Amino acid sequence: MGDALWDGMLAEAYERRHPIGSTLLRQAEPGTHVLALLAGVAKVIRQERSGDLTLLAFRGPGEVLGEVAVLDDGVRSANVQAISDCSVAVLSKATFLRFVTEHDLFPVMVRYALGRLRESDLARGGGDIVARLSAALVTLAEVSVSTGPQHTGIELALTRDELAQYLGVSRNTVSAGLVELGHRKVHSARKRIVIGDLAALRQLASASRG
Repeated sequence: MGDALWDGMLAEAYERRHPIGSTLLRQAEPGTHVLALLAGVAKVIRQERSGDLTLLAFRGPGEVLGEVAVLDDGVRSANVQAISDCSVAVLSKATFLRFVTEHDLFPVMVRYALGRLRESDLARGGGDIVARLSAALVTLAEVSVSTGPQHTGIELALTRDELAQYLGVSRNTVSAGLVELGHRKVHSARKRIVIGDLAALRQLASASRG
């Protein structure tokens, strides 16, 4: 929507903070408000009828969360949880719908939704797992700590199962990839992926991209 409209939208919102691991939006709840993600990274997870959880996507700063349930007057189709400390701007349903209508943003919202679908397809596009895993972790780490000097000890509230779902591979494949990244000080803890040396991981991701 561009910086000017984004800033105008934020002017009508109030800010809220969510610590790592907390839930920003809950599946099946009505769309009473929209969140604009200001800082941090969140994961979108859907609970299936079988009870299984499916990781659908990651969201970073500059993205809107929960707009579909507001636009179609429905309920949330997935949970959104913080994988790092997050800051969001909260807009009520009425405020968001008025803003979208006044600025003729419905076509933008449709293109935004389609772009998200393409993102998910690209993440599962295949290729060397170590390269794909390192690139994904670098992207998530960088947007979760987007300010300040070189960061170490970055924690992301992710499991190996969720990374496997996101990349379209098996859990064992992700586990093997994490073992290979161990020399870059990347390891998995309980429901956490810890990046001990972001600079080293960034170098590996860059080299993998050629």
